[in-house]
Amino acid sequence: MTDSHVQNLIAERIGGKRFGQDTVIYKFERIKRAKAAALAAHPEREIIDMGVGEPDAPAHQDVVNALADAAANPGNRFYADNGIDLFKEAAAKYMADVYGVTGLNPATQVVHAIGSKSAFALLPYAFVNEGDVVIQTVPGYPVLATISSWLGATVHNLPITPDNGFLPDLHSIPAEVLNRAKLLYLNYPNNPTGAAATREFFEEVVAFAKQHHLLVVHDAAYGALTFDGYEPLSFLSIPGALEVGIEVHSMSKAFNMTGWRLGFVAGNETAVKAFATVKDNNDSGQFRAIQIASAKALGHPEWTVETAAKYSRRHELLVDVLRDAGFEAKKPKASFYLYVKAPKGVVGGPTFASAADFSEYLIKEQSISTVPWDDAGHFVRWSVTYEATDEADEVRVMNEVARRLGQLELEF
Repeated sequence: MTDSHVQNLIAERIGGKRFGQDTVIYKFERIKRAKAAALAAHPEREIIDMGVGEPDAPAHQDVVNALADAAANPGNRFYADNGIDLFKEAAAKYMADVYGVTGLNPATQVVHAIGSKSAFALLPYAFVNEGDVVIQTVPGYPVLATISSWLGATVHNLPITPDNGFLPDLHSIPAEVLNRAKLLYLNYPNNPTGAAATREFFEEVVAFAKQHHLLVVHDAAYGALTFDGYEPLSFLSIPGALEVGIEVHSMSKAFNMTGWRLGFVAGNETAVKAFATVKDNNDSGQFRAIQIASAKALGHPEWTVETAAKYSRRHELLVDVLRDAGFEAKKPKASFYLYVKAPKGVVGGPTFASAADFSEYLIKEQSISTVPWDDAGHFVRWSVTYEATDEADEVRVMNEVARRLGQLELEF
Protein backbone atom coordinates (compact mmCIF):
# COMPACT_ATOMS: atom_id res chain seq x y z
CA MET A 1 0.00 0.00 0.00
CA THR A 2 1.21 3.52 -0.78
CA ASP A 3 0.85 6.59 1.41
CA SER A 4 -1.74 7.95 -1.02
CA HIS A 5 -3.72 4.74 -0.58
CA VAL A 6 -3.78 5.19 3.22
CA GLN A 7 -4.41 8.93 2.91
CA ASN A 8 -7.66 8.20 1.10
CA LEU A 9 -8.78 6.03 4.00
CA ILE A 10 -8.34 8.62 6.79
CA ALA A 11 -11.60 9.51 8.53
CA GLU A 12 -13.04 12.90 7.72
CA ARG A 13 -13.32 13.72 11.42
CA ILE A 14 -9.55 14.13 11.63
CA GLY A 15 -9.03 15.60 8.19
CA GLY A 16 -9.61 12.86 5.62
CA LYS A 17 -7.59 13.47 2.47
CA ARG A 18 -6.28 16.69 4.05
CA PHE A 19 -4.83 14.87 7.09
CA GLY A 20 -1.24 15.88 7.80
CA GLN A 21 -1.25 18.65 5.22
CA ASP A 22 -2.34 21.51 7.48
CA THR A 23 0.28 24.27 7.45
CA VAL A 24 -1.03 25.89 10.65
CA ILE A 25 1.49 25.63 13.50
CA TYR A 26 -0.36 25.15 16.77
CA LYS A 27 0.68 27.08 19.86
CA PHE A 28 2.31 24.23 21.75
CA GLU A 29 4.38 23.36 18.69
CA ARG A 30 5.33 27.05 18.36
CA ILE A 31 6.43 27.05 21.99
CA LYS A 32 8.43 23.86 21.49
CA ARG A 33 10.19 25.31 18.46
CA ALA A 34 10.82 28.62 20.23
CA LYS A 35 12.37 26.77 23.19
CA ALA A 36 14.70 24.91 20.85
CA ALA A 37 15.68 28.17 19.14
CA ALA A 38 16.34 29.87 22.49
CA LEU A 39 18.49 27.00 23.69
CA ALA A 40 20.48 26.99 20.45
CA ALA A 41 21.02 30.74 20.53
CA HIS A 42 21.80 30.94 24.27
CA PRO A 43 22.98 27.53 25.54
CA GLU A 44 24.46 29.23 28.58
CA ARG A 45 21.11 30.67 29.68
CA GLU A 46 18.75 28.69 31.90
CA ILE A 47 15.28 28.19 30.41
CA ILE A 48 12.71 29.04 33.05
CA ASP A 49 9.60 27.02 32.27
CA MET A 50 6.56 28.87 33.59
CA GLY A 51 4.23 27.12 31.18
CA VAL A 52 4.31 23.55 32.43
CA GLY A 53 0.89 22.25 33.44
CA GLU A 54 1.87 19.51 35.86
CA PRO A 55 3.30 19.37 39.38
CA ASP A 56 7.03 19.81 39.86
CA ALA A 57 7.20 17.33 42.75
CA PRO A 58 6.81 13.53 42.79
CA ALA A 59 4.08 11.56 44.53
CA HIS A 60 4.39 11.09 48.29
CA GLN A 61 6.85 8.34 49.22
CA ASP A 62 4.12 6.42 51.06
CA VAL A 63 2.19 6.21 47.81
CA VAL A 64 5.25 5.01 45.93
CA ASN A 65 5.80 2.36 48.60
CA ALA A 66 2.16 1.28 48.40
CA LEU A 67 2.52 0.90 44.64
CA ALA A 68 5.64 -1.23 45.01
CA ASP A 69 3.99 -3.51 47.55
CA ALA A 70 0.83 -3.89 45.48
CA ALA A 71 2.74 -4.47 42.26
CA ALA A 72 4.68 -7.28 43.95
CA ASN A 73 1.44 -9.04 44.84
CA PRO A 74 0.62 -11.52 42.04
CA GLY A 75 -3.05 -11.24 42.92
CA ASN A 76 -3.09 -7.72 41.43
CA ARG A 77 -2.03 -8.80 37.96
CA PHE A 78 -5.58 -9.28 36.65
CA TYR A 79 -7.76 -6.91 34.63
CA ALA A 80 -9.40 -4.25 36.78
CA ASP A 81 -12.32 -3.62 34.38
CA ASN A 82 -14.38 -0.80 35.88
CA GLY A 83 -12.34 -0.53 39.04
CA ILE A 84 -11.69 -2.20 42.36
CA ASP A 85 -13.90 -1.63 45.39
CA LEU A 86 -11.03 -0.32 47.51
CA PHE A 87 -10.44 2.66 45.22
CA LYS A 88 -14.12 3.46 44.73
CA GLU A 89 -14.72 3.38 48.47
CA ALA A 90 -11.69 5.60 49.07
CA ALA A 91 -12.97 8.05 46.43
CA ALA A 92 -16.42 8.23 48.04
CA LYS A 93 -14.88 8.82 51.48
CA TYR A 94 -12.57 11.48 50.00
CA MET A 95 -15.56 13.31 48.52
CA ALA A 96 -17.20 13.32 51.95
CA ASP A 97 -14.10 14.32 53.92
CA VAL A 98 -12.79 17.03 51.59
CA TYR A 99 -15.91 18.36 49.87
CA GLY A 100 -18.74 17.44 52.21
CA VAL A 101 -20.43 15.32 49.53
CA THR A 102 -21.94 12.61 51.70
CA GLY A 103 -23.96 9.56 50.76
CA LEU A 104 -22.26 8.66 47.47
CA ASN A 105 -22.68 4.95 46.79
CA PRO A 106 -19.23 3.74 45.73
CA ALA A 107 -20.74 0.80 43.86
CA THR A 108 -23.08 2.85 41.69
CA GLN A 109 -22.03 6.50 41.84
CA VAL A 110 -18.24 6.26 41.48
CA VAL A 111 -16.18 4.70 38.69
CA HIS A 112 -12.48 5.05 37.95
CA ALA A 113 -10.97 6.31 34.70
CA ILE A 114 -7.48 6.03 33.28
CA GLY A 115 -6.90 9.71 33.99
CA SER A 116 -9.45 12.51 33.66
CA LYS A 117 -8.47 13.05 30.02
CA SER A 118 -9.69 9.56 29.24
CA ALA A 119 -12.95 10.31 31.04
CA PHE A 120 -13.58 13.42 28.94
CA ALA A 121 -12.77 11.53 25.75
CA LEU A 122 -15.24 8.75 26.55
CA LEU A 123 -18.14 10.70 28.05
CA PRO A 124 -19.47 12.01 24.71
CA TYR A 125 -20.01 8.43 23.50
CA ALA A 126 -22.51 7.97 26.31
CA PHE A 127 -24.55 11.11 25.64
CA VAL A 128 -23.88 12.83 22.33
CA ASN A 129 -25.73 12.10 19.10
CA GLU A 130 -25.17 13.70 15.72
CA GLY A 131 -26.81 17.11 15.67
CA ASP A 132 -26.61 17.69 19.42
CA VAL A 133 -24.86 20.69 20.97
CA VAL A 134 -22.14 20.62 23.61
CA ILE A 135 -21.46 23.83 25.52
CA GLN A 136 -17.96 24.56 26.81
CA THR A 137 -16.26 27.58 28.32
CA VAL A 138 -13.31 29.09 26.49
CA PRO A 139 -10.46 29.28 27.08
CA GLY A 140 -10.41 25.79 28.48
CA TYR A 141 -9.56 22.12 28.19
CA PRO A 142 -10.92 21.00 24.80
CA VAL A 143 -10.98 17.18 24.87
CA LEU A 144 -14.70 16.63 25.56
CA ALA A 145 -15.67 19.16 22.89
CA THR A 146 -13.22 17.75 20.34
CA ILE A 147 -14.57 14.21 20.66
CA SER A 148 -18.14 15.53 20.61
CA SER A 149 -17.47 17.31 17.33
CA TRP A 150 -16.00 14.10 15.89
CA LEU A 151 -19.32 12.43 16.75
CA GLY A 152 -21.24 15.03 14.77
CA ALA A 153 -22.17 17.44 17.54
CA THR A 154 -21.88 21.21 17.36
CA VAL A 155 -19.72 22.91 19.97
CA HIS A 156 -20.92 26.22 21.40
CA ASN A 157 -18.11 28.25 22.97
CA LEU A 158 -19.00 30.32 25.99
CA PRO A 159 -16.31 32.99 26.61
CA ILE A 160 -15.06 33.62 30.13
CA THR A 161 -13.46 36.99 30.79
CA PRO A 162 -12.31 39.13 33.74
CA ASP A 163 -15.57 41.11 33.60
CA ASN A 164 -17.42 38.38 35.51
CA GLY A 165 -14.55 36.81 37.42
CA PHE A 166 -14.09 34.30 34.59
CA LEU A 167 -17.51 32.77 35.25
CA PRO A 168 -19.65 32.26 32.14
CA ASP A 169 -22.85 34.15 31.42
CA LEU A 170 -25.21 31.21 31.02
CA HIS A 171 -28.06 33.45 29.96
CA SER A 172 -26.12 34.62 26.92
CA ILE A 173 -26.58 31.21 25.28
CA PRO A 174 -29.06 31.53 22.40
CA ALA A 175 -32.36 29.64 22.67
CA GLU A 176 -31.69 27.70 19.46
CA VAL A 177 -28.47 26.41 21.02
CA LEU A 178 -30.15 25.40 24.26
CA ASN A 179 -32.89 23.56 22.38
CA ARG A 180 -30.29 21.11 21.03
CA ALA A 181 -27.82 21.16 23.91
CA LYS A 182 -26.95 18.00 25.83
CA LEU A 183 -23.81 18.69 27.84
CA LEU A 184 -22.51 21.71 29.73
CA TYR A 185 -18.78 21.37 30.46
CA LEU A 186 -17.35 23.49 33.28
CA ASN A 187 -13.96 23.52 35.00
CA TYR A 188 -13.42 25.17 38.39
CA PRO A 189 -10.90 25.95 39.73
CA ASN A 190 -10.24 26.85 36.14
CA ASN A 191 -7.49 26.05 33.68
CA PRO A 192 -6.08 28.41 32.43
CA THR A 193 -7.49 31.35 34.40
CA GLY A 194 -7.12 30.03 37.95
CA ALA A 195 -10.62 31.35 38.69
CA ALA A 196 -12.63 29.75 41.49
CA ALA A 197 -16.38 29.21 41.35
CA THR A 198 -18.78 30.42 44.01
CA ARG A 199 -21.53 28.39 45.62
CA GLU A 200 -24.02 30.89 44.18
CA PHE A 201 -22.73 30.23 40.67
CA PHE A 202 -23.06 26.46 41.08
CA GLU A 203 -26.60 26.96 42.41
CA GLU A 204 -27.35 28.90 39.23
CA VAL A 205 -25.86 26.08 37.15
CA VAL A 206 -28.08 23.46 38.84
CA ALA A 207 -31.22 25.50 38.18
CA PHE A 208 -30.13 26.22 34.60
CA ALA A 209 -29.42 22.55 33.89
CA LYS A 210 -32.81 21.51 35.21
CA GLN A 211 -34.58 24.18 33.17
CA HIS A 212 -32.85 23.26 29.92
CA HIS A 213 -32.44 19.51 30.46
CA LEU A 214 -28.63 19.53 30.42
CA LEU A 215 -26.10 17.18 31.92
CA VAL A 216 -23.39 19.14 33.72
CA VAL A 217 -19.89 17.70 33.43
CA HIS A 218 -17.72 19.42 36.01
CA ASP A 219 -13.95 19.07 35.74
CA ALA A 220 -12.57 19.28 39.28
CA ALA A 221 -8.95 18.39 38.54
CA TYR A 222 -7.71 21.38 40.58
CA GLY A 223 -10.52 21.25 43.13
CA ALA A 224 -8.49 20.76 46.31
CA LEU A 225 -5.62 23.12 45.44
CA THR A 226 -7.08 26.11 47.26
CA PHE A 227 -5.78 28.83 49.58
CA ASP A 228 -6.43 32.22 51.18
CA GLY A 229 -9.65 31.13 52.81
CA TYR A 230 -11.24 29.56 49.75
CA GLU A 231 -12.26 26.02 50.75
CA PRO A 232 -12.50 23.13 48.26
CA LEU A 233 -15.93 23.34 46.62
CA SER A 234 -17.55 20.47 44.75
CA PHE A 235 -20.37 21.02 42.30
CA LEU A 236 -21.94 17.86 43.73
CA SER A 237 -22.26 19.52 47.15
CA ILE A 238 -24.98 21.81 45.79
CA PRO A 239 -28.57 20.65 46.47
CA GLY A 240 -29.98 19.14 43.28
CA ALA A 241 -26.61 18.68 41.60
CA LEU A 242 -26.80 14.89 41.75
CA GLU A 243 -29.95 15.09 39.64
CA VAL A 244 -28.21 16.90 36.80
CA GLY A 245 -24.49 16.27 36.88
CA ILE A 246 -21.29 14.40 37.36
CA GLU A 247 -17.87 15.51 38.51
CA VAL A 248 -14.50 14.31 37.25
CA HIS A 249 -11.58 14.15 39.67
CA SER A 250 -7.93 13.41 39.03
CA MET A 251 -5.05 12.09 41.10
CA SER A 252 -2.68 14.10 38.89
CA LYS A 253 -2.79 17.59 40.31
CA ALA A 254 -3.87 17.09 43.93
CA PHE A 255 -1.43 14.27 44.62
CA ASN A 256 1.43 14.91 42.16
CA MET A 257 0.56 11.77 40.17
CA THR A 258 0.27 12.97 36.57
CA GLY A 259 1.99 9.98 34.98
CA TRP A 260 0.10 7.44 37.06
CA ARG A 261 -3.06 8.05 34.99
CA LEU A 262 -5.95 7.65 37.39
CA GLY A 263 -9.06 9.63 38.13
CA PHE A 264 -12.71 9.01 38.87
CA VAL A 265 -16.17 10.05 37.76
CA ALA A 266 -18.75 10.59 40.50
CA GLY A 267 -22.30 11.83 40.70
CA ASN A 268 -25.63 11.02 39.08
CA GLU A 269 -26.10 7.25 39.17
CA THR A 270 -27.52 6.88 35.67
CA ALA A 271 -24.84 9.09 34.15
CA VAL A 272 -22.08 7.17 35.96
CA LYS A 273 -23.56 3.89 34.73
CA ALA A 274 -23.68 5.20 31.15
CA PHE A 275 -20.05 6.28 31.35
CA ALA A 276 -19.04 2.93 32.87
CA THR A 277 -20.77 1.09 30.01
CA VAL A 278 -18.79 3.03 27.41
CA LYS A 279 -15.58 2.70 29.38
CA ASP A 280 -16.00 -1.06 29.74
CA ASN A 281 -15.93 -1.30 25.95
CA ASN A 282 -12.83 0.87 25.61
CA ASP A 283 -10.38 -0.33 28.24
CA SER A 284 -9.84 -3.05 30.81
CA GLY A 285 -9.14 -0.74 33.71
CA GLN A 286 -6.08 0.81 35.28
CA PHE A 287 -3.51 -1.50 36.94
CA ARG A 288 -4.88 -2.60 40.31
CA ALA A 289 -1.65 -1.62 42.06
CA ILE A 290 -2.06 1.98 40.92
CA GLN A 291 -5.62 2.00 42.26
CA ILE A 292 -4.44 0.60 45.59
CA ALA A 293 -1.70 3.21 45.87
CA SER A 294 -4.16 5.94 44.91
CA ALA A 295 -6.56 4.80 47.61
CA LYS A 296 -3.68 5.37 50.02
CA ALA A 297 -3.27 8.92 48.71
CA LEU A 298 -6.98 9.73 48.93
CA GLY A 299 -6.80 8.92 52.63
CA HIS A 300 -4.32 11.77 53.14
CA PRO A 301 -5.86 15.03 51.91
CA GLU A 302 -3.40 16.88 54.17
CA TRP A 303 -0.72 16.17 51.56
CA THR A 304 -2.69 18.26 49.09
CA VAL A 305 -3.01 21.05 51.67
CA GLU A 306 0.80 21.12 51.94
CA THR A 307 1.15 21.28 48.15
CA ALA A 308 -1.42 24.06 47.93
CA ALA A 309 0.54 26.08 50.52
CA LYS A 310 3.61 25.85 48.30
CA TYR A 311 1.65 27.08 45.28
CA SER A 312 0.17 29.91 47.34
CA ARG A 313 3.64 31.05 48.36
CA ARG A 314 4.90 30.88 44.79
CA HIS A 315 1.87 32.79 43.51
CA GLU A 316 2.67 35.67 45.84
CA LEU A 317 6.23 35.82 44.58
CA LEU A 318 5.12 35.70 40.94
CA VAL A 319 2.42 38.34 41.36
CA ASP A 320 4.96 40.78 42.78
CA VAL A 321 7.36 40.14 39.90
CA LEU A 322 4.70 40.54 37.22
CA ARG A 323 3.25 43.70 38.74
CA ASP A 324 6.70 45.27 38.84
CA ALA A 325 7.00 44.47 35.10
CA GLY A 326 3.68 46.19 34.35
CA PHE A 327 1.24 43.28 34.27
CA GLU A 328 -2.15 43.54 35.97
CA ALA A 329 -1.56 40.42 38.04
CA LYS A 330 -3.89 39.23 40.80
CA LYS A 331 -3.31 36.17 42.93
CA PRO A 332 -5.95 33.48 42.33
CA LYS A 333 -7.60 31.54 45.15
CA ALA A 334 -6.87 28.13 43.69
CA SER A 335 -4.85 26.10 41.16
CA PHE A 336 -1.26 26.67 40.10
CA TYR A 337 -2.07 29.01 37.20
CA LEU A 338 -1.82 32.79 36.96
CA TYR A 339 -3.57 34.35 33.96
CA VAL A 340 -2.74 37.89 32.84
CA LYS A 341 -3.32 40.11 29.84
CA ALA A 342 -0.55 39.95 27.30
CA PRO A 343 1.35 43.16 26.54
CA LYS A 344 0.81 44.94 23.25
CA GLY A 345 4.50 45.30 22.55
CA VAL A 346 7.92 46.47 23.68
CA VAL A 347 8.78 50.16 23.70
CA GLY A 348 11.11 50.73 20.75
CA GLY A 349 10.71 47.10 19.76
CA PRO A 350 8.18 44.67 18.30
CA THR A 351 4.41 44.82 18.70
CA PHE A 352 2.35 41.75 19.51
CA ALA A 353 -0.80 41.00 17.57
CA SER A 354 -1.58 38.08 19.87
CA ALA A 355 -0.58 36.45 23.12
CA ALA A 356 1.13 33.79 21.02
CA ASP A 357 3.41 36.47 19.54
CA PHE A 358 4.38 37.66 23.01
CA SER A 359 5.02 34.16 24.38
CA GLU A 360 7.20 33.33 21.40
CA TYR A 361 9.16 36.58 21.84
CA LEU A 362 9.59 35.97 25.58
CA ILE A 363 11.05 32.50 25.17
CA LYS A 364 13.34 33.51 22.32
CA GLU A 365 14.60 36.73 23.87
CA GLN A 366 14.56 35.93 27.60
CA SER A 367 14.28 32.10 27.79
CA ILE A 368 11.07 32.30 29.83
CA SER A 369 8.40 29.87 28.67
CA THR A 370 4.67 30.64 29.09
CA VAL A 371 1.43 29.48 27.44
CA PRO A 372 -0.58 31.93 25.32
CA TRP A 373 -4.38 31.94 25.14
CA ASP A 374 -6.11 33.96 22.43
CA ASP A 375 -9.60 32.41 22.67
CA ALA A 376 -11.28 35.26 24.56
CA GLY A 377 -8.87 38.17 24.46
CA HIS A 378 -5.09 38.01 24.54
CA PHE A 379 -3.83 36.42 27.75
CA VAL A 380 -0.80 34.52 28.96
CA ARG A 381 -0.86 31.65 31.45
CA TRP A 382 1.99 31.43 33.93
CA SER A 383 2.38 28.30 36.05
CA VAL A 384 3.98 28.18 39.49
CA THR A 385 5.04 24.55 39.00
CA TYR A 386 8.46 25.64 37.77
CA GLU A 387 11.50 23.65 38.93
CA ALA A 388 12.88 24.82 42.28
CA THR A 389 14.54 22.75 44.97
CA ASP A 390 13.38 24.72 48.02
CA GLU A 391 12.04 28.12 49.13
CA ALA A 392 15.40 29.80 48.64
CA ASP A 393 15.57 28.46 45.12
CA GLU A 394 12.03 29.73 44.45
CA VAL A 395 13.23 33.22 45.37
CA ARG A 396 16.27 32.79 43.13
CA VAL A 397 14.11 31.77 40.16
CA MET A 398 11.71 34.66 40.70
CA ASN A 399 14.58 37.13 41.03
CA GLU A 400 15.91 35.88 37.72
CA VAL A 401 12.49 36.24 36.08
CA ALA A 402 12.31 39.79 37.46
CA ARG A 403 15.77 40.59 36.12
CA ARG A 404 14.95 39.34 32.64
CA LEU A 405 11.56 41.05 32.49
CA GLY A 406 13.24 44.21 33.75
CA GLN A 407 15.26 44.29 30.52
CA LEU A 408 11.99 44.82 28.61
CA GLU A 409 9.88 47.97 28.65
CA LEU A 410 6.49 46.41 27.98
CA GLU A 411 3.52 48.32 26.61
CA PHE A 412 0.00 47.36 27.74
